[in-house]
Amino acid sequence: MRKSQLYAGVLAPIVAFCGIGIAAYINRSWWRLTENAISDLGKLGLPHNWVLNISLITTAILAIYYATGLLGRTRNGIERAGIWIFILGLIFLAAIGLFPEGTSPHYYVSWAFFITAGFGFLIAGVGALSSGDRAFGWFSAALFVTGWILAIWAKGHFRGVAVAELIGAVTITIWHYTLLLRVAKNIQ
Repeated sequence: MRKSQLYAGVLAPIVAFCGIGIAAYINRSWWRLTENAISDLGKLGLPHNWVLNISLITTAILAIYYATGLLGRTRNGIERAGIWIFILGLIFLAAIGLFPEGTSPHYYVSWAFFITAGFGFLIAGVGALSSGDRAFGWFSAALFVTGWILAIWAKGHFRGVAVAELIGAVTITIWHYTLLLRVAKNIQ
């Protein structure tokens, strides 16, 4: 893995959360965390929709560049499959920005991001477990289950889905940075 890929991995979530935060601030007169979706901040016709959409596309590009570096560090086919599925999830993240709310594919690419990225990291964790890395494997599984339980709870308790989406995004980010720190320790 190149150091530039590692740096891209560090920056990717920062770009995403800064973009979400700036878009929420710009639209604070009407947008509410408990009543809206994050995608509402990038919907068609919104004057500054590009703030969210460009940040999601940029995040996806950075994260895909990072994740391709992970492929060479996998220890077995299960881990490799998990990373490929995670990369597919990142492609769907870019598609959220390319097909913002108000376009017909938006709903599908939004769900596809959370499902594929989540299952990608779970499968990579199972691969780690099967290669003897019990700590990271069980951590990945526990994080996946906890994230989904909390997201489903939030979806049932709030009018909007932004809280559930943020739980999913934070879960993916925690896994991402945990893996990144493990990889960074082994790079000279």
